[in-house]
Amino acid sequence: MQVVILCGGAGTRMYPTTEQIPKPMLTVGDKPILWHIMKFYSKYGHNDFILLTGFRSEMIKEYFNNPSNIEPNWKIQYSDAGLTASKGDRLRQAYSGGLITDDNFLLAYGDDLCNVDINEVIKTHEKNSNLVTLTSVPLVSDFGILKLNEDDCTVMEFEEKPKLNHWINGGYIVMNKKVLDYLVENGGDETDAFKKLAVDDKVQVFKHDGFWKSMNTIKDMNTLRDMCRTGELQKYLEIYG
Repeated sequence: MQVVILCGGAGTRMYPTTEQIPKPMLTVGDKPILWHIMKFYSKYGHNDFILLTGFRSEMIKEYFNNPSNIEPNWKIQYSDAGLTASKGDRLRQAYSGGLITDDNFLLAYGDDLCNVDINEVIKTHEKNSNLVTLTSVPLVSDFGILKLNEDDCTVMEFEEKPKLNHWINGGYIVMNKKVLDYLVENGGDETDAFKKLAVDDKVQVFKHDGFWKSMNTIKDMNTLRDMCRTGELQKYLEIYG
C-alpha cells in the first residue's frame, strides 16, 4: 500500500531550529525523524513512499536520493506544491499528478513516531465502508495533576503527566481516495475533510494505547533524542539492527 507522508510545513513552532532545515529532517540519533517513520512502515511491508514536500524540499530530496541513506526496496516519489500550500492542497496535487494510484492509501505526518501495528489498522479499515481510519492515542497532560481527598482541599496524590480520558488523532491513517473529494478547495487541510466525513459517519478510529510521540517543539525533539540515546526508542519501534 502506498505511504503518503506530509512533510512540507515550515515547522514555525520550532524556530530557530527549523529556520534552515525542515522539521522532518531534524535528526533523532543519526537519522532524520522522517527516515524513522519510513523505516517503521517498511517493517510492515510498505515501501512505496510519496513525500509531500514544500519548505526546503531540496534538502529532503538530496538526502533520500542518496542510495546510502535508504533501504534498497524503497520507492520514493515527490510532490512539491510550494511553500504556502495547505496540507489539503498537497494531497490534491499528489492525486491530480497521478502519484496516488491506490484506492486505499496510508497517510502519515512527518513528525510523529508510533509503534502501532499498521497492518492491524489496515485490517480494521477494510472490514467496513468507512473512508478514514485514524490511529487514535490517549491525550497526555503536559503537566502533573493533583488528586484531591474527599474534602476537596487537601492533596491525596501527585500524578506526573498522566494519560487523560480523551483520544486524539495520532496520524498513521488509512484513507480511501474518495476522501479527496471532501477536501476544501484552496487552503483547507485534511482535518477539514475529516470533519465533513464525521458528519456522514465515515470516520472510525483504531485505538492505540502504546508508544506515540509527536515532535512539535524543541522539548519534544530533545525527549526523542534522549530516548534514542538510552535505547528506549529502539525498544519501542523495533526497526533497528
